[in-house]
Amino acid sequence: MPWIAAKAFQEINVPSLRLRYQTHEFGDIDIHVCTLRDNQQFSDPAGEAEDLGISSATWPLFGIVWPSSVVLANYVLGFDTRGKRILEVGCGIGLSSLLLNKLEADITATDYHPEAEPFLARNTGLNNGARIPFERVDWAADDDELGLFDLIIGSDVLYEDEHVALLSDFLDSHANDHCEIILVDPGRGKKGRLVRKMTALGFTCTEKKPAAETLAPAEFKGHILNFIRLSR
Repeated sequence: MPWIAAKAFQEINVPSLRLRYQTHEFGDIDIHVCTLRDNQQFSDPAGEAEDLGISSATWPLFGIVWPSSVVLANYVLGFDTRGKRILEVGCGIGLSSLLLNKLEADITATDYHPEAEPFLARNTGLNNGARIPFERVDWAADDDELGLFDLIIGSDVLYEDEHVALLSDFLDSHANDHCEIILVDPGRGKKGRLVRKMTALGFTCTEKKPAAETLAPAEFKGHILNFIRLSR
């Protein structure tokens, strides 16, 4: 087991947390993930998440594989990622990042949650993958060191009304002049506002329901949003 994966396992193997292991199949590719057992788990002994404004109710949301993340991973499976620098925003468990890493794509993952990085490292090790660059970022800050990307992906990232402006500005600041953005939205009522904001920033938007080949979970009722900007 790589050192980073072993270290991460020690960090997340907290007695108060119940974990589960599962395998997601993408064609002939298996992605193994260690997740929280359910969304009732919570462990923040040092108050790190609390200091970041993450409540006990929202703390476990990062650690579950949600239907939107399965849709996203299936959708990006067929993308030509050669020569593209890719960013996943609000990665949570990082299912798409793990899949793209398995395909040897240039993927960087981000999330605000303090436990996202150790879980990602652990799961990278479970899949015998190369280290995935990770940065914990705050969409409201402008001091990250991520740079620009050719493809940006994310799933189920809009929870609060203020997230629309924060996310759209963050995407704009990290998108190359020619950039494609794929967001899977489960339908929390924020989609229309995000589309209007991204259009104002120079992106063309199309939206569609997942096709059968994306293997969308039966409970998924949302849309895949595709934003493209050819030049600033």
